[in-house]
Amino acid sequence: MNTDVIKGKWTQIKGEARSQWGKLTDDEVDQIAGDRDKLIGKIQEKYGIARNEAEAQVNDWLSKV
Repeated sequence: MNTDVIKGKWTQIKGEARSQWGKLTDDEVDQIAGDRDKLIGKIQEKYGIARNEAEAQVNDWLSKV
């Protein structure tokens, strides 16, 4: 799924993102607004993982939604 599609469908898939990464707050999910890099950064911050791990999680998640 490319970046434009993510942004366009964010309202529909943000609940799934919240389920996948439960440490993200509703406000943070709203602020991400479909921006893949922001999502990766927030996951890194909340879960204390490396960027490449957060990126792998996001890529895996995006392939399923």
